[in-house]
Amino acid sequence: MAVRKFKPTTPGQRHKIIGTFEEITAQVPEKSLVFGKKSSGGRNREGKMTMRYIGGGHKKIIRIVDFKRNKDGIPAVVKTIEYDPNRSARIALLYYADGEKRYIIAPNGLQVGSTLISGESAAPEVGNALPLQNIPVGTVVHNIELRPGQGAALVRSAGNFAQLTSREGKYCVIKLPSGEVRQILSTCKATIGSVGNSDHALESSGKAGRSRWLGRRPRNRGVVMNPVDHPMGGGEGRASGGHPRSRKGLYAKGLKTRAPKKQSSKYIIERRKK
Repeated sequence: MAVRKFKPTTPGQRHKIIGTFEEITAQVPEKSLVFGKKSSGGRNREGKMTMRYIGGGHKKIIRIVDFKRNKDGIPAVVKTIEYDPNRSARIALLYYADGEKRYIIAPNGLQVGSTLISGESAAPEVGNALPLQNIPVGTVVHNIELRPGQGAALVRSAGNFAQLTSREGKYCVIKLPSGEVRQILSTCKATIGSVGNSDHALESSGKAGRSRWLGRRPRNRGVVMNPVDHPMGGGEGRASGGHPRSRKGLYAKGLKTRAPKKQSSKYIIERRKK
């Protein structure tokens, strides 16, 4: 995966950096694994705007991605690697030996024609999904479950990876991309390797219009509003001061919002870095 920079022939091209899409092998998704997505424009069922700065954008089709990887022991061949407008990573279409087709998130280094397998007997190779108890210590993983059979919840966006650092009884200790170190049950599944499209972080839209294509409307700052609209609004001239806070008045920087008695806190060994 690489990125393209453009000559500044127009103001929009000057700062534009986008992916090359060189790894994409198919333009049309598998018809049996897609369904239409309805755009809300940030409105609820009464037509009232409940989320600001949402609206417009290109129509999208939802690709059904298999995060459970529960077809254990059945080999699958990677048929295509495709673009998915609903996520930063690429997706790969698998053809299983029994005839079923499924999409998975494409890990870094996955090639068309590769054979993947999931289950306890799977080898710890890129793209294979197996329980954490069967993965060697020090291995880089992604698509990690938090409860057995629930489906991958952690480490799913482009370029991300976690590392299996040790084992403690029936738990494995995982270092997550945020820097947090936590215990996860050893029977939970994870996929070997890091998520592909790692250059996604280098991309730059270059112009406001590209944000509009993604359904993101202009976001105006609280300090430019009136006092009636935002706690940070008002003041003579370009007044900017006090504590940054949300529209509801909650502090925006440094306020801890995690519930103090949250049950899963006992599994966190080291909190994420600030």
